[in-house]
Amino acid sequence: MQADIKRNIERISATLPSGVTLIAVSKYHPVEAIEEAYCAGQRHFGESKAQDLRIKQQTLPKDIYWHFIGHLQSNKIKYIAPYIHLIHSIDSLRLLQEVDRQGAKVGRTIDCLLQIHIAREETKFGFTPDECRAMLDTGEWRSLSNIRIRGLMCMASNTDNNEQIKEEFHAVKELFDEIRAKHFSCESTFDTLSAGMSDDYAIAIEEGSTHIRIGSDIFGPPQK
Repeated sequence: MQADIKRNIERISATLPSGVTLIAVSKYHPVEAIEEAYCAGQRHFGESKAQDLRIKQQTLPKDIYWHFIGHLQSNKIKYIAPYIHLIHSIDSLRLLQEVDRQGAKVGRTIDCLLQIHIAREETKFGFTPDECRAMLDTGEWRSLSNIRIRGLMCMASNTDNNEQIKEEFHAVKELFDEIRAKHFSCESTFDTLSAGMSDDYAIAIEEGSTHIRIGSDIFGPPQK
């Protein structure tokens, strides 16, 4: 397994343009697999369950950058607030407010992405583009001093239609540019677009993604 993980990370990394961050999606995979990726030089890892992340964070090296990429429940934020590097899945103002409260308790400013529901599937979470615009237009988020909105996250439709995937990623990049110009023009930290997974990350990068989330292409099939 070690040689495969190392080789997979090297293969993917060699294809990435400068400025694109590879997040190894380690959910469903054991600590041993993460250790092998770590030994291959990987430092950014993505998890989707607060309880699993808490256990792994306590066990693994402290210089790992942990990304929360799953649907986040308000009552679980306290478990990840002390160390989380970036929350990718903010889908409501209420959730953003709770992250702010938990960040204040531990004395941290927590970086967050707004999740955009762009896929043509009802099972995906996130703001619609119009909901995101409306939330930002209220300005309520500006009073939250323990969060920092760094950008947007999205997942494309689960389809073999590459043109559809391209259109969806392009739409989110346009929304990203619009929001940055309107609300963050003076803030260089609004710089992150998390888009693209194992099957579509090349398209996402073409459309401006700065962070790609790769699981099966690194670790193999999920070990649920």
